[in-house]
Amino acid sequence: MTDRAVRDRGGDRDRNHGRGQEQGREHGRGQGHGHGHGVSAEADRRYLTGALALIIGFMAVEVVIGITARSLALISDAGHMLTDAIAIVFALIAMRIAARPPQGGFTYGLKRAEIISAQINGITLLLLSVYFVYEGVRRLIEPPEVEGLYVVVTGLAGIVVNLAATWLLSRANRSSLNIEGAFQHILNDLYAFVATTVAGLVIWLTGWSRADAIAALVVAALMFKAGWGLVRDAGRVFMEAAPAGMNPADIGRKAASLDQVVEVHDLHIWEVTSGYPALSAHILVEPGADCHAVRLAAERMVHDEYGIEHTTMQVDHAPSGLLTIEGADAHCADPHGPTHLGGAAPRPGQG
Repeated sequence: MTDRAVRDRGGDRDRNHGRGQEQGREHGRGQGHGHGHGVSAEADRRYLTGALALIIGFMAVEVVIGITARSLALISDAGHMLTDAIAIVFALIAMRIAARPPQGGFTYGLKRAEIISAQINGITLLLLSVYFVYEGVRRLIEPPEVEGLYVVVTGLAGIVVNLAATWLLSRANRSSLNIEGAFQHILNDLYAFVATTVAGLVIWLTGWSRADAIAALVVAALMFKAGWGLVRDAGRVFMEAAPAGMNPADIGRKAASLDQVVEVHDLHIWEVTSGYPALSAHILVEPGADCHAVRLAAERMVHDEYGIEHTTMQVDHAPSGLLTIEGADAHCADPHGPTHLGGAAPRPGQG
């Protein structure tokens, strides 16, 4: 490697380090991921706390009425609301933890606490959905007597409460998987109350008690859908997959097509937490090319086209052998992932 290449490489690393520090400070203030639309973390906490108060107050009333009316639909709704409350509590705790600045071995801070919250939330929903499916099937076979009027009145009240809670959370920052999970909980609970109210109306007017069990099964299906979505999305973050809808191969090809780029490899794209994508890559450029200019062009491309702000790019001059011999990985003993050749790279038969 030439002296210039060494200087360019060291300079790029220093500049990337400084850039990363600045981005880290932005994320530490809660502005880097999820708050680009102008909703502050403090406002999010107020909306979440207001929704939590509504949910807990109504849940206690619903349990009492559900037991009195012997309605599984109401009790399952209350169980769903319990997970709503837990979701909001976890979201509030996770927000506090995630706001702590990076320190010690936690170089990204504790931002992934939000993903742990979402994962716990999703697993809880899945377990509850299994229980309510079991109880719903059992009550379809042996339906108990249900007080339909109680179910109708409670269901209508639940719709009003959940509309208010949904409105509050819709004003918070839903680009965060943490808050979006709580929002989906309450939105699904709203649908569940509609199903419960319809079931109560059927029982009240016709006496057909199995409608209660059917409504409970509808609630269980909604729980399963929401729970699976949270577990799947949180799992992608834990497995350091690229954000959904973002194709690393496309990004690699576009980076390789930039002027003076010979090759792009070791391209990694992952999410630190929801709404906080990060990218690292090794880019080789033509001898004599301006490494700094190529890095800026690559950073601008991934930012403008894919919304990736946190990047670490190592830009070096390609070894002369790479330009004259076939074998794109001759410069790298242990390459990770596919190699993307640029327009400046030789093709088979060239040299």
